Amino acid sequence: MQRLSRRVILAAAPSALVLASPFVARAKNYGPGVTDTEIKLGNTCFYTGPASSYGTIGKAMAAYYRMVNDEGGVNGRKIVFLSYDDAYSPPKTVEQTRRLVEQDGVLLDAGPLGTPTNSAIWQYMNQKKVPHLFVSTGATKWDDPKGHPWTIGWQPNYQSEGRIYASFILKEKPNGKIGVLYQNDDFGKDYLKGLKDGLGDKKSMVIVEASYETTDPTVESQIVDMKAKGVDVFVNTAIPKFAAQSIRKAVEIDWKPLQVLSSIGNSVAATLKPAGLENCKDIVSDFYLKDPTDERWKDDAGFKWWVAFMDKYYPEGDKSDAGNVYGPSNAATVVQVLKQCGDELTRENVMQQAASLKDFTVPMLLPGIKINTSPSDFAPVKQVQMGKFDGTQWKLFGPLIAGAVT
Repeated sequence: MQRLSRRVILAAAPSALVLASPFVARAKNYGPGVTDTEIKLGNTCFYTGPASSYGTIGKAMAAYYRMVNDEGGVNGRKIVFLSYDDAYSPPKTVEQTRRLVEQDGVLLDAGPLGTPTNSAIWQYMNQKKVPHLFVSTGATKWDDPKGHPWTIGWQPNYQSEGRIYASFILKEKPNGKIGVLYQNDDFGKDYLKGLKDGLGDKKSMVIVEASYETTDPTVESQIVDMKAKGVDVFVNTAIPKFAAQSIRKAVEIDWKPLQVLSSIGNSVAATLKPAGLENCKDIVSDFYLKDPTDERWKDDAGFKWWVAFMDKYYPEGDKSDAGNVYGPSNAATVVQVLKQCGDELTRENVMQQAASLKDFTVPMLLPGIKINTSPSDFAPVKQVQMGKFDGTQWKLFGPLIAGAVT
């Protein structure tokens, strides 16, 4: 894969995808990065490094903005999307974000990826009063309108997902012995806390808490240890590289626990194919976006739109990769905010509009899930649905579950 240290894309929003809300006409008022003809957005993504499988998200975002531009831009302005590689390294994120803010003069940081990486710039963005918008991580702390009013997350938060896993485990294997694989940072610890909170007075079911560092070459020893200690429920919250290693190793040592895989690692392309599809049968996970491998969507209008979008704007992208669903869905939410801003494209109004989304949706959100925010609610997506992998594709089951309460 070509290393992308800087990615500048011009792009635009289809009426079928972005449901424009009416806005009050005002005199033109521009913040940094805005002119009568363009809006400059920044982003950091992992095009290299241990989480480079997520790099496709940045490319899919760029493709979406190209489409927006082809369709006339946002209120007549083309989007310039500057996406820099931070290699999933917090110090690099700081460097690249300062470049975006202080040299490139972007209006906002749009969908930057990663919990540890965004944690490194969280205070900086709020001190500089730069919109840190729809951060591509489910860390619970992004929903902090009082303490950090310039940062908003996007996807369901990790603690709520952990509680949902606990509920599922208590129903399916109430006397199970649980082992958790988690990244040793706020991202991983959020999942662990949510799981234990959800287990309540049965949190002693967790008998192994196995962490890893992003610099570790492998997590195989953690998997061997779980089997040796009698774990029969494996909660795998790792990024794709390590999630795939874990699944392969479990098969190699003939360990057959009930496996719960977190949403950040359930991409067929990024995790399950590298792990071996045959090794992933019966793994359970949670979803808020339509998985592109699920045949139930083949006649769905939103899925058909997405396929056409991928064919035209990102033909080299893997249609079995959930990251290529996430990227345009997140970017579409950014575009909706910009549309609502009208001609008042200031950083302050961007945040006001980002905190005023009402029942907004995009084609690849699961049916029934809407994006809502308010000045006291910075958690846009709040529901998920469980799914099980049948050896070929994910199959959803059960109702939508609301889980964004912290």
